[in-house]
Amino acid sequence: MMAEHVKLERSSDTRTGSQMKHFVVASAIAALFSVGCTGSPDSADAGTSADASNAGDGGASDDAGFDANGLDDASGRDAAADVDTGPTDPDFTPTPRPGRHDVEIVDTRQIVPSPGIPTEATIQTANNNLDVVRFQGRVYLVWRTAPSHFASDQTTMHVVSSTDEVDWDYETSYQTGRDLREPRFLPVGDQLFLYMAQLGTDPNAFEPGEEHYVVRAADGTWSDALISMNKEDYILWRSKRLDSMAYLLGYVGGSAVFTDEAPIKVEFMTTDDGVQWDPINPARRYILEGGVLETDFAFGEDGTLYGVSRNESGDEEGFGMKVCKAPASDITDWSCHPDPKKYDSPLMFSYDGEAYLIGRRNVTPSGNFDLGRTDLSMHDQFLWNQLEYIRHRKRCSIWRYDQDTDEIVFMADLPSRGDTCFAGLLKGDTDGEFVVYDYSSPLDGPDYTWRHGQLNETRIYRTVIRFTRR
Repeated sequence: MMAEHVKLERSSDTRTGSQMKHFVVASAIAALFSVGCTGSPDSADAGTSADASNAGDGGASDDAGFDANGLDDASGRDAAADVDTGPTDPDFTPTPRPGRHDVEIVDTRQIVPSPGIPTEATIQTANNNLDVVRFQGRVYLVWRTAPSHFASDQTTMHVVSSTDEVDWDYETSYQTGRDLREPRFLPVGDQLFLYMAQLGTDPNAFEPGEEHYVVRAADGTWSDALISMNKEDYILWRSKRLDSMAYLLGYVGGSAVFTDEAPIKVEFMTTDDGVQWDPINPARRYILEGGVLETDFAFGEDGTLYGVSRNESGDEEGFGMKVCKAPASDITDWSCHPDPKKYDSPLMFSYDGEAYLIGRRNVTPSGNFDLGRTDLSMHDQFLWNQLEYIRHRKRCSIWRYDQDTDEIVFMADLPSRGDTCFAGLLKGDTDGEFVVYDYSSPLDGPDYTWRHGQLNETRIYRTVIRFTRR
């Protein structure tokens, strides 16, 4: 429990309106955690570890503070007092709503750290942002390792490969003295591209810089250093190859997520060579604008596109997620409606005509991110939603796009807890099986609140899931 109630006085600050959201978010969390928490192994260091505006899992707003003035609820509860009290709520689990298939968890094992990881890949406390791909008979895994979940000049991206996903060979590592996140593989002919975003080093700031890439050449050698894409304030969220087509979804303007400045834009691109990105439809380069960030999609059996986009900063329809679809005749013509839940780090895929989603679940009775506080300004709604979100537990879950109702419905939880959910996906050995790589707080450790989990160790796990026709 927090030792005291922290108050932030906006009225005495001289910052402009466009600067205030970022300042209040960062300052409140830093202040809250500097007074210490009970139950945390590293609570003495919590004040220096916490951040409010770092892209913790790909979205700009994984962490947020609040202005306590005006944000206590109607019951008079001290909102600051129980930010990180631990898992006091019951484990609210939705009732599964399967469509054509049931899904089961077949097997889970720890990958990072494990005896099979080569010693050249030095492992730090936090192991989170990752991607995985099969390429030329091997599985390639990339992940971010750093002293904590938050921005650091010690961040390293490791790449390893394996034929059995037990014993791994060292491929390469990249460290630039700045934070690195959102690694994304894309096979292009006999080359393997790896994209990643370079950010800043301040754990109390979200500082998206340029998008970069490296290449594994046909002879097996990797680029010596990151190569700039010349795309500023940009984060590539998803790269994937479906049949012969490469798809890339990224957002530009992510630094505006904590301000009242220009909206963020999501672009839908393709590439033939991995270097030059072109819009799928030149007349509609940007498919979404507003508070949107991480965006992904999957196809239905008739070619209809089903997608989601994380609506972190909100708009006139609310906060949480955009649930979208587009016709097969023009997959860039997205139409969307709001969902008050927020499926952070969305990964979408198709199987047997259904579209599925892997994304974070908020363990509360409603599961919502948007608390519906329309009596508050947009600014204060944003902060209130964030404060409530960080103090509850999380899971990484499998969801389904219900094509009859255009809803995202729950299927199952992956083994996960604490700080979790940034998944990569491989097809399994048999039809209906998939292999999910994801990070989580230790599965044999405490079931932390999300915020608490971010301040402690995270590991990478491999889970086999199986879909069975009903």
